[in-house]
Amino acid sequence: MFKKIILLSALLLASCISIEAETREPAQAAFITSTLPPTKAVTPRPTGTPVPEVTVTPTVAITIPANCTDSAVLLEDVTILDGTRVSPGQKFTKTWRFLNNGTCPWVDYTIRFAAGDQMSAPLSAPIPLTEAKSKVDISVELTAPSADGSYTSYFTLNNVDGKDVPIGVEKTFWVKIVVGAGTVPSTPGSSPTQSSSSGGGGANCSYSQNAGYASQIASLINGERANAGLPALTVNAALTTAAQGHAADMACNNMISHTGSDGSNVHSRVAAAGYSPSYSDEIIYAGGGPQAAMTWWMSDKIHRDAILNPKAAEMGVGYAYYSNGSYGDYITVDFGSP
Repeated sequence: MFKKIILLSALLLASCISIEAETREPAQAAFITSTLPPTKAVTPRPTGTPVPEVTVTPTVAITIPANCTDSAVLLEDVTILDGTRVSPGQKFTKTWRFLNNGTCPWVDYTIRFAAGDQMSAPLSAPIPLTEAKSKVDISVELTAPSADGSYTSYFTLNNVDGKDVPIGVEKTFWVKIVVGAGTVPSTPGSSPTQSSSSGGGGANCSYSQNAGYASQIASLINGERANAGLPALTVNAALTTAAQGHAADMACNNMISHTGSDGSNVHSRVAAAGYSPSYSDEIIYAGGGPQAAMTWWMSDKIHRDAILNPKAAEMGVGYAYYSNGSYGDYITVDFGSP
């Protein structure tokens, strides 16, 4: 009886093992084949930190032709037209639009302050790369002076060697503002006065004068003489007539010369104006205002010597602006002693 019970238990145990094997193996096989183990470790990307995109800017090759030429055209004042009125101490941006009219691309070219009222302008600032025959806007940040009045800053375009880029036949361009209650200067081309001086440029030439500019030049000259310990020069009407006539002659005949269009010289022009000199001399300038002229004159020995000549006792200043002239502004100063 005991042996039968053992045999029955063994049979029942064997049958239980067989049933367990049948229910386990199919489920396990299905799970394993649906998710294969990875072949290498993978580091998960952080979810909270954005990955910056890298933008690759292609390099543009600029070819500079051999023996290329520099030339520019001032197309327009984009901001701050001449005579714009601003508040004392006001910061503003002056922008000019130029055409690179030459064959040299403007690579590492600069704008430079040349003369006049600096108005916190940088001495030099970069110009955007500009290919030949392309346009570019050039800007400079300025600050208006604190005192009321009229102010002018002159600038130049300069190539990579520091040489001036010609703007037509001019070298400088400018910004002209009026601060506070200052007087607006005469605008070139307005209030034209018919030229009528001897050698005065032809019957069909109308040019504009600027008494304020003439007075400023006279003051600047006397300021330089005072610095040198010399007496101030008196403004003489006859010398002024001679100087104004020659300034108009240069403007209307598109020339820069001490010889008039009629062959006259400073001595004959002064005499024709009714001045009998024991001494006379003359300096001229074109293409800029009073301060630009003084800066250039004082940097040149011949002109500086004329301004500081102790023989001079009187002077006359002439200014003419002619819109069809190559330089725009034309200035003559005649010195004399009776």
